Formats: sequence, structure tokens, C-alpha cells
Amino acid sequence: MNAGLEIEHLAVKRGALTMCRDINLAVPLGEITVLLGANGAGKSTLLDGIMGLAPVAEGAIRLGSRRIDGMPVYRRAAQGLAYVEQGRSVFSGLTVAQNIAVVDRSRAALDAAFALFPQLASKRDVRADRLSGGEQQMLVIARALATRPEILLIDELSLGLAPTVVRTLLDVLAQLAAQGMGVLLVEQFAEAALRVGATAHIMQHGRIARSDACSALLHDHASVVSPYFLAETGAQRA
Repeated sequence: MNAGLEIEHLAVKRGALTMCRDINLAVPLGEITVLLGANGAGKSTLLDGIMGLAPVAEGAIRLGSRRIDGMPVYRRAAQGLAYVEQGRSVFSGLTVAQNIAVVDRSRAALDAAFALFPQLASKRDVRADRLSGGEQQMLVIARALATRPEILLIDELSLGLAPTVVRTLLDVLAQLAAQGMGVLLVEQFAEAALRVGATAHIMQHGRIARSDACSALLHDHASVVSPYFLAETGAQRA
């Protein structure tokens, strides 16, 4: 397994509650690792904990040979971790080019963004709040990639997007993985995610309930859908 992100016995809190417990998973470089589960299962909390946005109560997070769980968010980013959160958090009053420049002002960063997402090139001087939902998601991903991460965390890639846009974005993630990046993808469209991923982990009640090859889970549809994807009550942000 290529060195990448390793999570060992991780527990993550959301307020006073421990939402994730005893999480063990790896995100190798050069692969897409898929994280599935019902709303409320703890997926977003786990990603927030990995990035440093939610407190870790126990366990370790390693990026390559470096332990990063004690680092603030900006240092984790500097070590090679990037996070695309839910909600397409563009800087709405800035243009496409300015959104990228917030992270990297170089021409190379802008060229790389437009090479990956040609649709954004014609919108470089358009304010981000005037983009479509799909274009905003492209921009958020491009901005995250401008940090040149080793590992990319993505929470609900497809939320509110048309299937054709989702396929385009998944193709981009597959391309990034082929180039050596590690991707941890939380995705509501399980089948689409499993088709591009290598390994999948299914969360239930804040724990990993099952881990398997994506190819195996694609042929076990009934087991994946039930009981793991029944909505978990009482959860707010998962």
C-alpha cells in the first residue's frame, strides 16, 4: 500500500458528544477511498476531525510518516491535506480567477485549474456567485488543488448537482488518483462512487461497520443499502 493518510483508533467529538469512535482506515496515494453511510452516521464529523475542524478525543492521524492530529488546520494543510466541505463554499464576491488567487497567485495555479476544468476558463472573470452549482463545485475543488495536496478530502461531491456534472467530477477525481493523489470521498450516490473507488468503508452509528473492495460492494447491493443506509435518528450534521 502506498503511503498516504492513516487513521488509527480515532474518536472525534462534536460539541460534548463523541460522534466517531475507534475509526481505523487508510487512504493510500494513487487511489480513491470511499466513505459511505446514512445521514447521521458520522461521516462529516470524521472528515472534520481529520482536517482539525472538530476535536479528536483519541487516536492518531498520520500523513505519510508525519503525525498530524496535534496540528492546527493551517499546518495540516501545509503538510499536504486539503478539504472540500459540503456546501460549495466559494468566495461569492470574487471572480473565478480571484478565488484561485486566494490560495496561489501564480499563473501556473490558474493554468492548472483551467486545464482540469476547461469550463471555468471562459468564466475566469465571472463572480463565483453567478456560476452554476456544478461550476461552483469545480471551483472549490480547483481552489483546494491549488494547495498541491497529497490527500484530498471531499464531503458530498454530488450534493444538488445533475448526474452529468457528477460524472464529470468523478472522472476528474479518477484522473487525480491516477496521477498519484489520495482521495477520501464521502458520497451519497454509492454506486457511482464505488465504480471509481478502490476501497470503501461503511459507517454506522459513528463506527466503521464494514470495509471491503469497491468491486465487491458493487456486487452486494442489497447488503450495502440495508441496513447501513437507513437514516440514523437524532443526528444533525453527520
